[in-house]
Amino acid sequence: MSQAKRRLNLNVGINPTGYLPASWKYRTGSRHDIADPQHYFRLARLAHRGVFDAVFVSDMPLLRLGEDSRPSQIIDPLILATAITSQVPDIGFVATVSSTFNSPFNLARRAQSVDIMSGGRLAINIVSNFVPDVAANFGKEPLPPREIRYPRANEFLDVAKKLWASWDPRREGEVPEDQFWDPSSAHTIDHEGEYFYVKGPLNVPRGPQGYPVIAQAGASEGGIDLAARHGEMLYANVLSREAGHALGRKVRDRAVSFGRDPSGIRIVPGLVAIIGETREEALRKHDLFSGAGSEEALLARFVKTHGIDPSGFNPDAVLEAEHFVPDQNRIQAVGFTQGLVDLLTHERLTAREVVRRSEGNHRLVLGTAEEVADQIIDLWADGSVDGYTLQPPRAPDDIEEFVDKVIPILQDRGVYPRAYEEGSTLRDRYALPYPD
Repeated sequence: MSQAKRRLNLNVGINPTGYLPASWKYRTGSRHDIADPQHYFRLARLAHRGVFDAVFVSDMPLLRLGEDSRPSQIIDPLILATAITSQVPDIGFVATVSSTFNSPFNLARRAQSVDIMSGGRLAINIVSNFVPDVAANFGKEPLPPREIRYPRANEFLDVAKKLWASWDPRREGEVPEDQFWDPSSAHTIDHEGEYFYVKGPLNVPRGPQGYPVIAQAGASEGGIDLAARHGEMLYANVLSREAGHALGRKVRDRAVSFGRDPSGIRIVPGLVAIIGETREEALRKHDLFSGAGSEEALLARFVKTHGIDPSGFNPDAVLEAEHFVPDQNRIQAVGFTQGLVDLLTHERLTAREVVRRSEGNHRLVLGTAEEVADQIIDLWADGSVDGYTLQPPRAPDDIEEFVDKVIPILQDRGVYPRAYEEGSTLRDRYALPYPD
């Protein structure tokens, strides 16, 4: 991709009430929105007005019952993708799906169907679930360990790709008048692997993108391998310029070692933006939306989250990266904590500074609309990242504010489009290669 054609890519998360758990108290709307189709259409139309490349929907097939919880993932992402892309033109959809609790054939069939029906606007974010309670919704077996989940996910995508290529009507020869189709345009895949046995072919033909764009979010060594082998859109935890460059080098170098062209990888990490008329107003919003209420409470949460002894804690002392290195073999996600380690490896920061650099385990940008736009462009301009997946604290309020105040600045500075290119697929917008 030539530098002249490079432009900022932006996705936006449309969680039912917003990304930050306490922000529902300050949003427009009611708690009944979460099961109202019109609510999701409204969020997608706001995103369309902002010319976002895609809306992003996370997923956790689990309902937590604690009194201080909120239902955060409701509608099945692929079903939501079908509804939204039928009602809202142009905009893409990133649907989170599990490789741990799906079969390759079922996922390949559903995803290819959505990509065809949407005209090539689907990406699938492959996750290997890390929450043990999720496993209990699918049977008696416990959650598989990381050393099984990631090799299984790799084979899962190997099989899906074979299936997506197994019926391509473009391979048809001349079809006789009394014959509906040329059966030789399809072939069995006859896959026999460690985790899957699948004959094929898929009963859905090749889609407009070849197959949906593959997104991936893992940051453990297994996750990096999965991203390097298959990932095209990396939803990573990047908190600094140096961390972005380091992640890009690591994933692309590993992709080369697997025989893959690394030019087909885009890094679009999570971003939480809080906009105020002044930076001070944005800081106060952060205090509220985070649920902490004050900077001192943010620091207390940091201490608790990382198991720090509060009796000897100095919020203004420089933090050491090695004190936060996560166990690569732990069940829960590694990437969120690894993001903090990467940040502290490259920058000398205190806890007081760190709590204003990350929120919801993603990069936090605070300030006026101009300041937020500056911070977004800053890491993109030198290639630290290719774009961002915006995670608005409140929905719809912060999506609307970003669209009205920040998007015009990005457009005026020539880094973001003012309209969709007619007929473009998600691959086109991300300048990603089409599979053979």
